[in-house]
Amino acid sequence: MANNLNPLAGTAHLLDELDKKLMVLLRDGRTLIGYLRCVDQFANLVLHKTIERIHVGKEYGDIPRGIFIVRGENVVLLGEIDKEKEDSLPLTEVSVDDILDAQRREQDAKIEQQKLLSKALKERGLNMLADLGHDDMF
Repeated sequence: MANNLNPLAGTAHLLDELDKKLMVLLRDGRTLIGYLRCVDQFANLVLHKTIERIHVGKEYGDIPRGIFIVRGENVVLLGEIDKEKEDSLPLTEVSVDDILDAQRREQDAKIEQQKLLSKALKERGLNMLADLGHDDMF
């Protein structure tokens, strides 16, 4: 029996999203928002008027990135932005400098917490496995 499925059927559905404002969550944890201008058979994306949105707690900041090319293998999640809901976010927008400072403090706190956990486990004769970050997973 012949297989009549189009091998590009999954990626071809992205063509319906052309020129729409999308949110893209990347494998490394970054969030991009931009207009989808181009997609290929590998789900590589070209985003236009792209911003990188950084969230920390109930605050966010947007860093303008312009045209952004994303390899399809790095996309974790892709979704259309609802324009009505975008204006009523339960978050507070702050400056880029403020959100980057908040992000750095949050990362420093996580590192300190990891050190304390590792020390506590070591005192009990246990070793903590190395944290495999997003980039080390593949």
